[in-house]
Amino acid sequence: MAEKAARGGNRKQLYDTTKKLAGKYSKPERTVKDKEGKPITEIQQQWNRWVEYFEELLNRPAPMNPPDIEAAHTDLPIDVNPPTKEEIRMAVRQIKNGKTA
Repeated sequence: MAEKAARGGNRKQLYDTTKKLAGKYSKPERTVKDKEGKPITEIQQQWNRWVEYFEELLNRPAPMNPPDIEAAHTDLPIDVNPPTKEEIRMAVRQIKNGKTA
């Protein structure tokens, strides 16, 4: 069936058949490790480790020397005029072709 779709140039049928044959993809589970790098097998201990990790991550003290970040420009040109008929036609054409962002 997939070969027939490929020979006939039917990409949708080829995709659907390939997807059906491949089955559902699932990423392999990554183990949760304690601070020493040993894997944790108990679910409750894994949850506790995640809580501990995020508490440490989110409760860090502020850096002593914060980076000097330049302010963003706020005077950018913005066209507030209503769209022209040509812009509307072009947008409708893009929607019909499935090429909208």
